Amino acid sequence: MKISIVIPCYNEEEGLQHLANNLFPVLDKLKKDHAWELIFVDDGSKDNTYQLLQEIFGKKSSAQHSIQIIRHEKNMNLGAALRTGFAAAQGDIIVTMDSDCTYDPKGIFDLLKLMDEETAIVTASPYHPNGGVNNVPKYRLALSKAVTAIYRVLTGSEIYTFTALFRAQRKEVVKNIHFTSNDFLSTAEFLIFAMMRGYKVKEYPTVLNVRVFGTSKMKLLRVINSHLHFIGKIAKLRLLGQLRGDKQGES
Repeated sequence: MKISIVIPCYNEEEGLQHLANNLFPVLDKLKKDHAWELIFVDDGSKDNTYQLLQEIFGKKSSAQHSIQIIRHEKNMNLGAALRTGFAAAQGDIIVTMDSDCTYDPKGIFDLLKLMDEETAIVTASPYHPNGGVNNVPKYRLALSKAVTAIYRVLTGSEIYTFTALFRAQRKEVVKNIHFTSNDFLSTAEFLIFAMMRGYKVKEYPTVLNVRVFGTSKMKLLRVINSHLHFIGKIAKLRLLGQLRGDKQGES
């Protein structure tokens, strides 16, 4: 089984060596059982992110373990970077992860262990009762938990976290689910649309850490506005009877 790992990056020059230090041991262990490809999407960075990606990761490719570095000429935001990475991914399982190591890359093995024949997506879940957060800003927690509560009601699911980027998803889901948002809404949009199509989702309870290097790219007011519009869209679909009411999530 081939594993694709898609990592969007935007102005992450300060943390790329930290990412490499944490990710390379994972890749070395992963290659014992799987072929893998690593796909970076530099989303129009204005600093030295692209150059450092080339220096740190660009020469690590081999016949069965390849590394691609794709560059957007201008910043198009997270959702667009994910679509670019998904289009390039050839793996049977496609893992998405943050470049800032807010989720420990070693969690990739836990995501893969939970991916059984019936499961299409395994998502990190710090808001699960068995998960946790470490020094994450209170405003971010308040936003995420409020959004989660609304999405749980609208989808009729038992999912605790809809907004994590750290996930494993089958190629079939990635190729079949169309999502249009470009900002941080994209993670929730993709997950909910997959659930609407009947794909089974599992959660991986884990810890979300505050980033150590660089600054968050989330624009709070813009993200709130995006979620509100999407919530209205989902509520309308629910009223029209187009959203599955049965429970798709497992904890």
